[in-house]
Amino acid sequence: MIEKFLAGSMRGGAVAVAIAGIGIAGWFAGSKFVAWQDVAAKGPQVSLAAASPQSSPAGFEDLVDRVKPTVVGVRARIEQDESENLPGGGTSPDRSFGSKDDDSDTPRGRVANSQGSGFFISSDGYVVTTNHVVEHGDRIEITTDDGGVRSATLVGSDPKTDLALLKVEGGGAFPVARMAAKPPRIGQWVLAVGNPFGLGGTVTAGIVSAGARDIKIAAYNDFVQIDAPVNQGNSGGPAFDINGEVVGVNSAIFSPTGGSVGIGFAIPAETVKTIAAELKDKGSVRRGWIGVEIQPVTPDLAEALGLDKQTRGVVVAELQPDSPAAKAGIRPGDVIRALGSEAVGDDRQIVKRVGGMAPGQSIEMGMLRGGEARTVKVAIGELPVSRGKAATSPGKQENAAKENAAKENAARKESAAKADGAAKLGLTLMPAESLGIHRDGVVVTEVDPNGAAAETGVGIGDIILDVSGSAMKTPIDVVKALRDARGQGKRVALARVRSNDATRYIAIPVS
Repeated sequence: MIEKFLAGSMRGGAVAVAIAGIGIAGWFAGSKFVAWQDVAAKGPQVSLAAASPQSSPAGFEDLVDRVKPTVVGVRARIEQDESENLPGGGTSPDRSFGSKDDDSDTPRGRVANSQGSGFFISSDGYVVTTNHVVEHGDRIEITTDDGGVRSATLVGSDPKTDLALLKVEGGGAFPVARMAAKPPRIGQWVLAVGNPFGLGGTVTAGIVSAGARDIKIAAYNDFVQIDAPVNQGNSGGPAFDINGEVVGVNSAIFSPTGGSVGIGFAIPAETVKTIAAELKDKGSVRRGWIGVEIQPVTPDLAEALGLDKQTRGVVVAELQPDSPAAKAGIRPGDVIRALGSEAVGDDRQIVKRVGGMAPGQSIEMGMLRGGEARTVKVAIGELPVSRGKAATSPGKQENAAKENAAKENAARKESAAKADGAAKLGLTLMPAESLGIHRDGVVVTEVDPNGAAAETGVGIGDIILDVSGSAMKTPIDVVKALRDARGQGKRVALARVRSNDATRYIAIPVS
């Protein structure tokens, strides 16, 4: 089992997001997700009588007999030198480590196994599973329902949707699972079939409990929520409807303990069909890209931007150099309100819409800049392949270094802002350049948890790049910008902040 932790935090608590398969876990702020291999007295009366026996099956025996042979166990073997760190680090009961060979003084190194599930989508041996089960594998094997073990090769993977496509070696004719043609309805029966804890061929039953869930671990997925028990090793396995069609691929669970509590998440069949076809054809997935970091416009951000608090859309926090958005003239602080004729409600809407466009196409974006409406035409680029996996480690290491440096320097001397307005917000600030962290901006070295600024989510090590559109160099610059905003009758000031490897806007209170 391989454990992967995706850091996240939220005021009020931490959350764990685990991705289904023996050996993967990740963290998401707010709740713990574990992903293994993530009538009135008057008027018409509503009958509460039970449905007729024919409306639902008395049992699933025939259905299981039909679909179970299409499901396989997936095992990915990872070999590394003792000097190398396995993904996620540390040890767990789900990892096995090689020992010294009895006949040799040469260490054999370490071996880790990641176990999950999968299913055949073609009779010639193509298998769908989840990316996190196989992404680090040096050797992949699948175990069929009759106990046969076959080697498999990785055809392609897509970390953005957590899907992967395998091809069983050696040929043969295999039973195929059919994909559902339409999304499942809430309340309908669903069967999860997979390889929990390496047991193989295990069936659990439940219902579809919700649709289009966003659990913050895959921007391109609207997960199907099911209550059929899903556990470690179920990741990559199918969720079937009573027609024996796959409505989703099990990917994650919500759990305070790490075990199933009846809340599982499956990648919808529509996504699986699209991604699997592209992986089979090209080995990778091409996505549209414009090179912006965006966030939803909240009432506080709208106020700081000088807009009506009811304004909807997303604000551009940062642009990649030479990106399509930068070439189109988009700037930080612009509020995107429409894609063509479609109103924009949140950041995921843009990610999915742009990501689904072919590179080379163009799209018109309706925006607000300084309160004035304008339209820009953006030529869609291609999302670089290297951006397919979340580059979280460098960001975390950089932030840890910033925190350590900030704390050491703060211990030696107080910030100039300590004796001024920033202290009233509960912040201690120092120039980023003086700490050798960044040429521009001011670093937050201390945050009073009871201060007003703490409610904005700003943290130690964050770099305040600009306030009200003016670049910050020293703590005095921040204090002056906040005073100027207060003098203009504003309640909050707009600040652009760098956290880890991402840039975002926050609304800092100025009174």
